Amino acid sequence: MNGKPNAPEYACLGCGACCAAFRVDFHREDLAAPGKDGVPERMAVRLTPTLYRLRGTDDAPPRCVGLEGEIGRSARCSIYRQRPGPCRDFAPYAPLGMGEDACDRARRRHGLPPLEP
Repeated sequence: MNGKPNAPEYACLGCGACCAAFRVDFHREDLAAPGKDGVPERMAVRLTPTLYRLRGTDDAPPRCVGLEGEIGRSARCSIYRQRPGPCRDFAPYAPLGMGEDACDRARRRHGLPPLEP
């Protein structure tokens, strides 16, 4: 392996459509704490004592504050290693070239074709 991601994986990691299509709610356990990686509190909105939302994902149109760059071209998550559970669980097969319905819907919202195997 040469260290370069395969084409579908690269398409998924550089896409960003999902970061600008859906509301992202997560448990407070996904927040950063002393000695623990997680979502920086400044990037979250507290909804209840245990539920938070990524800033920007409730806007119209939605766009996570952690998303940098241009959707579908050169997007990246500024907190990728600290992203919350819902982001980690989203479209787990997309990097394998197996798009899922939610991934395809997000990509369509931004005029992008579905990921293909």
